[in-house]
Amino acid sequence: MTVHILGIDPGASTGLAAFEGGALQFLRTVEPHTIEHMLRSYMPARVVFEDSRLESKVWTTAGSRAAALKIARNVGQIDAWCSLITSVCADLGIPAHGISPTAKGAKLDAEAFALVTHWAARSNQHERDAAMVAWPYRRAVKS
Repeated sequence: MTVHILGIDPGASTGLAAFEGGALQFLRTVEPHTIEHMLRSYMPARVVFEDSRLESKVWTTAGSRAAALKIARNVGQIDAWCSLITSVCADLGIPAHGISPTAKGAKLDAEAFALVTHWAARSNQHERDAAMVAWPYRRAVKS
């Protein structure tokens, strides 16, 4: 399958969204250890991913210290996956750039997502986030 733009929402459940000719082709959820394999398999013209490293504040300190430490560990893992995406894309010669979670915009539920994208099939939040991070670039010219 030809993939022009690949959107990625890295996390414990990594969302993928592929665009070709401006149209959403598929949504998938994969485990983060398969990110490199997916990039090598699809060889998209461009990768756009949600990049937690671009946020100056990524969690609240409200709640217990243990909860704050758990969030910090989770964010650290996502930061590492963002670094992996950047490195693998550089090795493969795929243009890639991150978008901050704030710049991506608010999360969309399935109904709102369908209105924006015309995607009628099932989707989960990770897949929708991957699609929305790449949405503004879905018609980008191959470089």
